[in-house]
Amino acid sequence: MNDNCMLPFLTALKENNSKEWLSGNKSWQREANADFETLLCRILSGLSAAGCPMSGGHDVKDFILRYARDTRFSHDKSPYHTSLRAHISPAGRLPIPVGFYVHIEPGNSFLGGGLFASQFKEATSMIRRRIATQGEQWEAILTDPAFTENFTLIGEKLKKVPKDYEETLSTAEYLKYKSWAIEYPVSDKELENAECFARNAAAVFLQMRPFNEFLNQALAGFRMPERG
Repeated sequence: MNDNCMLPFLTALKENNSKEWLSGNKSWQREANADFETLLCRILSGLSAAGCPMSGGHDVKDFILRYARDTRFSHDKSPYHTSLRAHISPAGRLPIPVGFYVHIEPGNSFLGGGLFASQFKEATSMIRRRIATQGEQWEAILTDPAFTENFTLIGEKLKKVPKDYEETLSTAEYLKYKSWAIEYPVSDKELENAECFARNAAAVFLQMRPFNEFLNQALAGFRMPERG
């Protein structure tokens, strides 16, 4: 039995993606948001109990990404994301330092780790340098049986190895990436029991931890660009 209203609300939002509909269903939205916040709190508690505190002193709302879509450069003018999304890291929802990503969407939910954003050229350069110089450590993480069983590396890629690096490097293929991320799919059925899902999510995130730590070591000293 489903103990939360996240998926029913998101399904309805997808079918009625308009400001008018959402304005008329604010109480349902607040209920779904509250369920999502409770879910995140449970995940944070599980991580903390396992020796991986991630809150950074933030309120749980600081991890949640907004519903509103930036439609300025998109053919799809739907005003809202039809998913509940959060990036859990000591810096809150900011993409760097990398943390754990929770994406709840009917038929397309997943848990994520790593750097999903490819627009920060300096961050990409910093990670490439570390992969090139710490190739054995990087490959050990990606070939660990616990990693290969659950995760596949994804991200935007170049067609060729960047000109600053030799194509003969054992890690050359990884240097083509502009972002480095992993995803763990979650079924709608798994989301019906939020407490059980949160416990499993914390376990999955702990498996992602070495991958994230490698990237964050590479990103030490990176500063997010200031908004104009």
